[in-house]
Amino acid sequence: MHATRGLLLALAVLLTTAPAWAEESLKAEAKERLGKVEAALDGWDVPGARRELQALESLVPEDIEPLKYFQGRVAFEEGRYTEAVELLQAANIEDKPGSYLRLAKDTRNIVKDHARAESEHFIFFYPKGKDEVLVPYALETLESIHNALAEDLGHRPPGKIRVEVVNNARELSKVSTLTYQQIQTTGTIAICKFNKLMVTSPKAVARGYDWQDTLAHEYIHLVVSQMSHNTVPIWLHEGLAKFLESRWRGKPGQAMTPSTLALLGRRVKEDKLIPFEKMHPSIAMLPTAEDAATAFAEVYYAIDYIYSTQGNKGLREIIIGLRDGKQDKKAVESATGMPFALFEKSWLAHIKKQPFPKELLPREEVVLKENAKDQDEKKKGREISFGDFAEVTEVPARKFAHLGELMRERNRIKAAAEEYAKAHKLVGDKYESVSNKYALALLELRRLDEAEAVLRGSLRVHPGSPSTSVHLGRILLFRKDYPKAKQAYLEALAADPFDPEIHLALMRIHGALGETALVTRTRAASVVLTGLKPDDVDRMAQDFMRDDKELVEGENIANADEKAAPAPKAAPVKDGGP
Repeated sequence: MHATRGLLLALAVLLTTAPAWAEESLKAEAKERLGKVEAALDGWDVPGARRELQALESLVPEDIEPLKYFQGRVAFEEGRYTEAVELLQAANIEDKPGSYLRLAKDTRNIVKDHARAESEHFIFFYPKGKDEVLVPYALETLESIHNALAEDLGHRPPGKIRVEVVNNARELSKVSTLTYQQIQTTGTIAICKFNKLMVTSPKAVARGYDWQDTLAHEYIHLVVSQMSHNTVPIWLHEGLAKFLESRWRGKPGQAMTPSTLALLGRRVKEDKLIPFEKMHPSIAMLPTAEDAATAFAEVYYAIDYIYSTQGNKGLREIIIGLRDGKQDKKAVESATGMPFALFEKSWLAHIKKQPFPKELLPREEVVLKENAKDQDEKKKGREISFGDFAEVTEVPARKFAHLGELMRERNRIKAAAEEYAKAHKLVGDKYESVSNKYALALLELRRLDEAEAVLRGSLRVHPGSPSTSVHLGRILLFRKDYPKAKQAYLEALAADPFDPEIHLALMRIHGALGETALVTRTRAASVVLTGLKPDDVDRMAQDFMRDDKELVEGENIANADEKAAPAPKAAPVKDGGP
């Protein structure tokens, strides 16, 4: 992608053949400045590149291609895409996939109509429409991780950081250097590159994804790249980002899921770990999604081990050591005080001490809507769906679950609960589908304590499941346990921000807790997602979950297109498990 060697040569030739204006010292300074511009861009120092470029502009003719090229590069990394296109065209950069000109054109076309919102340290660009509901939560997440990393790593990026939301995986491939196939294979959902964060809207993913953790994850990449002048190898990069991504909401090291831990345990047992060097140049380029998940788990525990023995000081020393020219192994040795071979041995021993689940759990995958077989996968409530149990590999359990679903279809709720109980007894908390259907049947029977226990058990194995969190939230809201209900619905929102029930419930909860500003926020989101007028949304929130019969069915407003006419009346929530 870099055409700079040829451009440097072109400038050198031009300077050599222009003695009328270029004395020897001037030629040397111009070549040095040009090299510094490139080095600054490669080192994620855009302000430094701009300063060197401004100095260069006074030394060379304004129309030479090398100058236009770097002016275009800087404009691109500062988000001035139209100007970047014009400058790169003037530099005669080829318009082909992967070139800066193609990237600038595609990015300009994708984000040109985006809305924008700003906070103290970020500018958030998003597609107009329902992505508007992301804004306050996204900016709060970003400001929180900004403050946390300033404390942990001691770095604050200069200026405001651009964050661009794209509609789907195809757009993500156009604004990045990954191909659509690579994104499909590995489930890549966001990228940090070109001095900005690029994230896919949760609306593109069948069951949502941990979009707030993902924002934090990509911001960590930006901080590490800037601190190190882009010298941190991918295994350390991803390890730092994965280990620290939970800092926006609390302590580091909270991002490992039981299913990924189970996968790592199996790969350890089979001696099929991914060597650090094979993770280069990107984990997103590994052959399979399972390989990518394994690699993320490996590097997570590498950083977890360093942090457990050296704390934040060890993490900072590695980054600064790499910035100052050390190789990755030497930087790790300096930070840990042990030879790299001993570090690898200690790291592997640390992994083997982890509490691996006894059996392989269904792995959470990012399933793009365009690849989802069931486009109605986000139903909640009473709707009958036998396909929900396709993931259940244990045949007896699947048969009991199917029979339970058949009983529900015939409105024989007690019999349904008995069949689900048999399935749940065989598989425990392994499958979200079984747990959620069993819990819903228990809710209909008003066996709330039992339903809560089933849902909490499921969340221990499948943390972050939006359906499970919503079902738990209904119980807690029904009991008027507003603080715990708030937490449950916020955890659901962190994966599925476009479910109207979440915002209506939060609107009711914030009102009960006297959180006036947050009521305004959730009212605005509810208006966007339902198409109803604010007064109608207020009435709906006040009525939400007040009638005992609505404990299971809740309230539902379809995720209608923003252009659709407002629905005159709320319909029952439809279910189906996760």
